[in-house]
Amino acid sequence: MAAKSIISRPVYGTLSPQPGKHHLFIADAEGALAISDMAAGAPAGFFDGAEIVFIPGPDGKHVDALEALKPGQFHQAPSFASVLPRLKQTLSNAHMGLRLYLAGTEGLIGQAMQVALEAGIDHTSMQTEHRGSLARRMQCVHCKGITENVTTQPATCSHCGLLLLVRDHYSRRLAAFQGVCINAEDRSEIPPMEEAFP
Repeated sequence: MAAKSIISRPVYGTLSPQPGKHHLFIADAEGALAISDMAAGAPAGFFDGAEIVFIPGPDGKHVDALEALKPGQFHQAPSFASVLPRLKQTLSNAHMGLRLYLAGTEGLIGQAMQVALEAGIDHTSMQTEHRGSLARRMQCVHCKGITENVTTQPATCSHCGLLLLVRDHYSRRLAAFQGVCINAEDRSEIPPMEEAFP
């Protein structure tokens, strides 16, 4: 966990059933476990009208557990990008009483929250729970490119190739951590890469 002094860092809680007319769950990989844990304490019939959008990891784990909750709708997608049109449509048609539950990696939570806020969903109608990888979504401050699933410190920008220090500063607007050139003064200085965000 990041130091409490870094105020830009998101703070995640634990999913819990909330009163509402419509419940929309968006999760990736281990985020499914947060939904399953919440379901254990949910009232009977809670998932009857719920919609679950799930992006499983490459191993496809947890699909059966989510389907066993018997949600009103269940959608499985290969990536967040493939979910985006459906999510935007759902949120643009949402009515008062929607409850949004986001669970999984920081990248998924940040991007889904960004879309929800742009659609006018009040932040008090959203719950988040981080589960799984600590890999970061990073924006290069030099070329503005986004690199997904960064696990090393420093990291190479996938767009311009600069070697970047992945800062703890998090941009909610971009749903990404900031990366700055670590060897701007002398490009021949190449610090060793270490796994920092497994």
